[in-house]
Order: sequence, then C-alpha cells, then structure tokens
Amino acid sequence: MNFLVGAFKPPCNISISFTDGRSRKQVPLKKENGKTVMVPLFQSQENIVGEVVLEPVQGKKVEHNGVKIELLGQIELYFDRGNFYDFTSLVRELDVPGELYERKTYPFEFSTVEMPYESYNGINVRLRYILKVTISRNYVGNIVEYQDLVVRNYSPLPSINNSIKMEVGIEDCLHIEFEYSKSKYHLKDVIIGKIYFLLVRIKLKNMELEIRRRESTGSGPNTYVETETLAKFELMDGAPVRGESIPIRLFLSPYELTPTYRNINNKFSVKYYLNLVLVDEEDRRYFKQQEITMCRLIENS
Repeated sequence: MNFLVGAFKPPCNISISFTDGRSRKQVPLKKENGKTVMVPLFQSQENIVGEVVLEPVQGKKVEHNGVKIELLGQIELYFDRGNFYDFTSLVRELDVPGELYERKTYPFEFSTVEMPYESYNGINVRLRYILKVTISRNYVGNIVEYQDLVVRNYSPLPSINNSIKMEVGIEDCLHIEFEYSKSKYHLKDVIIGKIYFLLVRIKLKNMELEIRRRESTGSGPNTYVETETLAKFELMDGAPVRGESIPIRLFLSPYELTPTYRNINNKFSVKYYLNLVLVDEEDRRYFKQQEITMCRLIENS
C-alpha cells in the first residue's frame, strides 16, 4: 500500500508482474511486519523480465516527471536502521514526463543480472533485492511501489572435503576423540561421526551436539556478534566407560540453515559451528567447538 505525504490515497495504482510469474518457483519471505508472503525466486545471471501497469484512479489525471523502475540489492544493518547500502543498482526509464489519463502498461527487462549475494534475514542484518517503481512528481510526493524477490545461489559439491578429527581432554580426568566424516556440508546433508572415550575419570551424565550460527555485523568498535543455537541433539544419557564409542547421525534438513557467508560486501558474515557439550554430575559443562562450512546445492524440484 502506498501513502503520499499527508496520508492521502495515491491517485494512481502501480502493479508489478513477472513474465514467468506463473511458472517461476515461489518461496516464503518474512516481512518487517512479521507477515510471510510468497515471492519469486531468482539466482545470479538470470533475466528479470516483466511489466509495470499504471492505472490512474477513475476521473483523475496524473501529471508526472517520468516513470522509472530500479532493481536494487541492499544491505540494512539494524543498528543503523533505515540506512540501506546499495551493492546493486540498475535503472530502466519507462516513460518521459507527461500526463496519465488511463491504464498504461510498460514492459521491462534486466538481462543477466549480477546478484552475487543471497537474500538473508538475520538478527542484526538484512540483505534484500527489490524492484522499485517511481512516478516522479513536482510539489507533491512521488508515487512508489515495491516488489520483493529472493535470490539464492548454488555451489557444486566441493572436490576436497576433509574429515574433522579432534581431541578434547582435562588432564588425568578425561580424554576423548571425536571425528566427523567431513568439514563441508550442504543444507540437506547428514552429519556422521563418532566419539571415542579414551579416559573417563569424571562422572558424566549426558552429552549433546549443538549446531550454532554466529552472525557478525559491522567492523571495528561497531562489531556486533550474535550466536544462535539452532539445534540440540542428545548423543548420550548416562555415564560412558573407557573404550566406548558413540555414533553421531544428525540430519540437517529439519533446520533453517543458510550457506556460510564470509565478509559479504564488508558488512557481515554468517558462520556455522558444531559444539560438543559434556555435562558432569555436578552440572559443570565442557565445550569443544568446530567450524563447518555450509553450501547450497541446486534443488531438483
């Protein structure tokens, strides 16, 4: 819904549609108001083609200084809310200055668009892509309409994917080894591994494996880091004995994961960690954390 300065209803309605809107995959996008809408899904280097329809309210003439459509890729940091950093900005002029008396349709096309970053909605940062149509006017506010779209980019399976082997221990009390079959995972993957107890002289009562997401935004003194625990998986309930091994099998598909993002436009990063938690009978907790790399494989459906 558009509002002019002074909260009057705009004298012209704007609608934006995509040429392949019926066949293109739609994905959910959570808006600022908390509502979830379905929007079209794109990937980098695709063509974005469609049309804009302007329809003056019955009986009204709309004088304007031109009509344009922009494709914007923007990053908003929530500690700097309202300031958008544009990393992609493409413009197509749709009409020269003039007057609108009746419904008018304008085709548009953005060809092989470079959209290097994925759409992301985090705790302290948002990366979005929008189409923005502006009817420029003198003396009164411009009439503006937005259309969201989501971008996801895909990676091939890594050619080298080393296993993770680590040891954790407390001198003369506890010594365990853990092993994960690989260090790079896709979003629907399965974490497979084993934990070996080589020395157990403290009374452990349970052990968990957590998936953690760490989002860092800003830089220098304005760096903000937020860590979320996305999943907790109980590996063991009860005391282990020396020589025991415990298998790990954790499916990632139920969780809302993204790929690993490293230093996106010098504004933010998103990293994932496997966090092994041991709890003894006095409720003391022991941690061992290991970063993993997440990637998005192309989906068949």
